[in-house]
Amino acid sequence: MANETLSRKITSLSKGNKGLGSSSPFGTALNDEISVGQRLYEIRTRRGLSMRSLAEMSGLNINTLSLIENQHTSPSVSTLQQLAQSLQVPITEFFETDHGSKELVHQKQGQRPRISFEHSTMEDLAAGMPHFGAEPLIVTLNPGADSGKNPIVHTGREFVYCIVGHVTYTVNNQQYLLDPGDSLVFEAYLPHQWKNSDPAPSRILLVLCPMDVRDSPTERHFVK
Repeated sequence: MANETLSRKITSLSKGNKGLGSSSPFGTALNDEISVGQRLYEIRTRRGLSMRSLAEMSGLNINTLSLIENQHTSPSVSTLQQLAQSLQVPITEFFETDHGSKELVHQKQGQRPRISFEHSTMEDLAAGMPHFGAEPLIVTLNPGADSGKNPIVHTGREFVYCIVGHVTYTVNNQQYLLDPGDSLVFEAYLPHQWKNSDPAPSRILLVLCPMDVRDSPTERHFVK
């Protein structure tokens, strides 16, 4: 959750997300799962970059990139963040297939674009709309999932509403335990971190409101 606003979303369920599909404690399975490898290939080639060039830019091993693009492995959130920063796109770009031209988005449960990380899953509630203003996300966190060791900072404000489970937010060195129905709003320049404090998966509504369109808060929230 550092100096930029949350970006976009990605791929097939990794090991940490098994059990969040059809047998999910949250109900209907999420069907619109995006292939991160395919999206990475599309973005890279659209920019005229070879895999070797992207490896050098991102500091990632070329073999790792090959495994991701060929859908033999699911990247961690930190890996996606490195790729997003190198390609200068929001993380959410990885799980969007249109280009933000919609004026209205109506989604049925189980039909939202979803991206899966190592220990969490994000659903984009505004998929298809231009990337500015509020970025509403449904985030499912596996037990023990957290935002990483480094506090996050970005522009604008951040709103969190706990739907299921228990999530601990640390904002400016003060802890806030969110139970179902609890909410938290804060100026996002305050250093913050989050963690699933529940032994079961937790689910939150996260709304990022960056003041700078170049900011990518989503990336910051899912770093390891």
